[in-house]
Amino acid sequence: MLVTGEIFINGQWLAGQGTSFQAVNPATGETLEPLLTGASAEQVGVAVAAAAAAALELKKLPLTQRAGFLRACAAEIMALGDGLVERAMAETALPRARIEGERARTCGQLNLFADVVLAGDFLEVRIDTALPERQPLPRPDLRSFNLPLGPVVVFGASNFPLAFSVAGGDTAAAFAAGCPVLVKGHPSHPGTSELVARALAAAAQKTGLPAGTFSLLTDSGHEVGRALVAAPAVKTVAFTGSFAGGTALVKLAGERPEPIPVFAEMGSLNPVVLLPQRLQADAEQVADAFVASLTMRVGQFCTNPGLVLGLAGPDLDRFIAAASAALAGQSAGVMLNAGIQQAYAAGVVAAGRQPGVTTQAVGEAAEGTLGCCCQPTLMSVSGADFIANPQLSHELFGPASIVVSCRDLAELKEAIAVLLGQLTGTIQGAPGELAAYSGLCDILGQRVGRLLINGFPTGVEVCHAMVHGGPFPATSDARFTSVGSAAIKRFLRPICLQNYPEELLPEPLRNSNPLKLRRLVNGEWTSAAL
Repeated sequence: MLVTGEIFINGQWLAGQGTSFQAVNPATGETLEPLLTGASAEQVGVAVAAAAAAALELKKLPLTQRAGFLRACAAEIMALGDGLVERAMAETALPRARIEGERARTCGQLNLFADVVLAGDFLEVRIDTALPERQPLPRPDLRSFNLPLGPVVVFGASNFPLAFSVAGGDTAAAFAAGCPVLVKGHPSHPGTSELVARALAAAAQKTGLPAGTFSLLTDSGHEVGRALVAAPAVKTVAFTGSFAGGTALVKLAGERPEPIPVFAEMGSLNPVVLLPQRLQADAEQVADAFVASLTMRVGQFCTNPGLVLGLAGPDLDRFIAAASAALAGQSAGVMLNAGIQQAYAAGVVAAGRQPGVTTQAVGEAAEGTLGCCCQPTLMSVSGADFIANPQLSHELFGPASIVVSCRDLAELKEAIAVLLGQLTGTIQGAPGELAAYSGLCDILGQRVGRLLINGFPTGVEVCHAMVHGGPFPATSDARFTSVGSAAIKRFLRPICLQNYPEELLPEPLRNSNPLKLRRLVNGEWTSAAL
């Protein structure tokens, strides 16, 4: 399947009427064919109107049809074959194994949400039957369940061209909730986005979904995104990207006549705490595993370990020396685009100039001048200087990390306490050592969405228990996750129907329980009919 550069609106592939642009291979600087067309303001309006119309139909469709659509999306993506993989490799410089793994994750997410839809638990059906004889006042018949919010705008992420993009976790969760999705494609991988969009369009047609179920709109800047968020019919936004981008969207959504939620993942340092006995026994082994995690895929993960904290002494010095030696042998890597590379380079320079910061190691320089290359970097600072400088708590997206040497346990706790919200936190401890440092777990747990023991945070499992979120500024709302089956909750709202006639009740609320759902009836969970 060839990339045409078109956008997808209301069931049709069209040339965009906005500004044209081209994708760039970040490894070579080469522009890629074809010329891509951005959406105009008028086309954004057409797409939003189609989504609003589709929302009314989607919430009434059988759950089996909704699940069938999700499975069809996965099948159509796989049917794209090598063409999708090769285009994604050209637009991102990511290796084949990474793209193929991400494709599998994307399809796995879609199928997971199909299972969630069929199980029906996400509807959270609650029924309290009428008590007409109750004194002093009778109780009416009350029945509640979850409804889809309505049209969702999903912003494709730069660092996951498949799993956090057109058909990524946000889109899959929104579809599962019964919401139409308007995707703002990321300009770093527009051809990849178009190919995946063609798969979703085919799946929607084959499963009989309304034309406005899905739209893909692109541009090389921010105008299309702003127009989508400001559109009155849009009910929520999902975003993965920078703190500046996420907070700008939150502000824009909050200034609407009808403010709407923005579920934004905005970055994280993902602190790793090294306990003394663990370092004493395995400082070199821990250092090697840390560097492997830090430099994986050029450090372009939101769960990259950008901060390490430990107690000053010979064992932490051993860790720093081993990590420095391992990192110095790492070759330069290609970042996803020029903007990310330039921000990383500037961030490393700025961090290195902060009071008390020492650069411990820098990876090998790139050969030649083409491409968005960067060198991995390891720095260190004292606990006191870290605590006194909020600048060192800002995310540096890429393969750079700072080791904080704390003089004692009290300073280590204070260094953790000054941290802002994080996606993850990790504690490396020897067997039996963690009990003596349980207070650290409590402090760190207050600041993260996922707390790891004896591992490293890169790698996010897509499953029911995963929480990929965290307190601000890691995300804009710590109550939700963007990965795993619970991500569907972002796109639902409860409604209660009082004294509704049986014949007008939606299927999940009917006495006969035709969907065989597990429901909370008069305070007891049951799958039986009333």
